Amino acid sequence: MSEQLNVPTMAEFMAEGKKPDILFWVGSAGSFDDRAKKITKAFVKILNKAQVNFVVLGAEESSTGDVAKRAGNEFLFQMQALMNIELLNAYEVKRIVTCDPHSFNCLKNEYPNLGGNYEVIHHTQFLKELIDSNKIEIKSNSYKGKRITFHDPCYLGRANSEYDAPREVLAILNANMQEMKRSKSLALCCGAGGAQMFKEPEKGNMDINELRTQDALETNPDIIATGCPYCNTMMTDGVKFKEKEGEIAVMDIAELIANAQDL
Repeated sequence: MSEQLNVPTMAEFMAEGKKPDILFWVGSAGSFDDRAKKITKAFVKILNKAQVNFVVLGAEESSTGDVAKRAGNEFLFQMQALMNIELLNAYEVKRIVTCDPHSFNCLKNEYPNLGGNYEVIHHTQFLKELIDSNKIEIKSNSYKGKRITFHDPCYLGRANSEYDAPREVLAILNANMQEMKRSKSLALCCGAGGAQMFKEPEKGNMDINELRTQDALETNPDIIATGCPYCNTMMTDGVKFKEKEGEIAVMDIAELIANAQDL
């Protein structure tokens, strides 16, 4: 990649005696999955353009322990969480933003019981903040008239009742927004939650992600917008299963905003 992304680490900031406004929690998917890395890069480009004073933990970031907890290994979850909390508290972290609703939910709702109290924000909520403070401006018409449907991530929507931020961010694209029949609090899971992502599906006549993709296809979309790296994978697989990958793109909201800004 030719362009230089500016991604300072917390350790570098501390060495210079500086304090960041936010810590960007990249998450396991955003760090290791090739598709999700593109979401991470898109979000960093937006942060750079908006001149946000942010840092990442870099090599010091570890898994939140969310998957271990969902899979039933509470002991491993607590070990991971306590290690992260010790680090975050030592760095006096106040605000955390993440592109992963699973990390978001875990840091926001499960870390406080173990001594980790932070203001945790999903990246769609943070993008909304940047739009409201005029730090993101969309001048291009790249998505004008495109049919976009948004798939609610379980851990952003039903678990944390955030339905508006992603839709309000998408609204600035001047696209033709189409809601699925099952949306917001009635939205169907993509099939990845609860550590299901990492195991074979159980017997049944259809995989959850294929069923959810069917919901999306009924809106006749050009783009299925997601706000979670796992949803992105599941919906992409669903689109491939339906042999529609040539005509329908599955994109994270951060990627759509970065593209619309020509970043």
